[in-house]
Amino acid sequence: MKNLLIIISGPSGVGKGTIVRKLLTSGDYALSISCTTRNMREGEVDGKSYFFISKEEFLKAIEENGFLEYSNHFENYYGTPRAFVEKQLETHDVILEIEVNGALQVKESYPDAILIMILPPDVDALRSRLIGRGTESPHEIERRISRMEYELSKKDLYDYAIVNDNLDDCVNRLNNLFKTLKGANI
Repeated sequence: MKNLLIIISGPSGVGKGTIVRKLLTSGDYALSISCTTRNMREGEVDGKSYFFISKEEFLKAIEENGFLEYSNHFENYYGTPRAFVEKQLETHDVILEIEVNGALQVKESYPDAILIMILPPDVDALRSRLIGRGTESPHEIERRISRMEYELSKKDLYDYAIVNDNLDDCVNRLNNLFKTLKGANI
């Protein structure tokens, strides 16, 4: 039975991180760990939070096709290490929680990847949730809302769109989908 490469994306505030944490405790999944060139923050652990590498190491890995996807944000690189994911796929279904552009990059180089877009039950409710969190400035909220509209415009490029209207129901639907897909791969 072939293991699945599962990519989960969706707008900020839709609950991706919570869904992934629940999936990890409910099934035989491994979580992909990204590489980054940014400095380690307090509480982060190399090899668990990220693989922290130098810019030179990152650029060399790009040249050697060492990433399934990568991007540059605010002068730091982030990428999904190909060898790490392929090693994990030998024994587990692997989940990547990445943004839309990265997900589409992975799909190009790994056509069997399963792209899942997590959707809010209501866009206005998601907008209110971002505002209500009180953790971002008005400028950051507007940036996230603009990004949300962009991400949702890409949902038709995904294999599946799952509405997170109830966390447990959403996780159950995902687990059932993955079991069905694995059964089809026998």
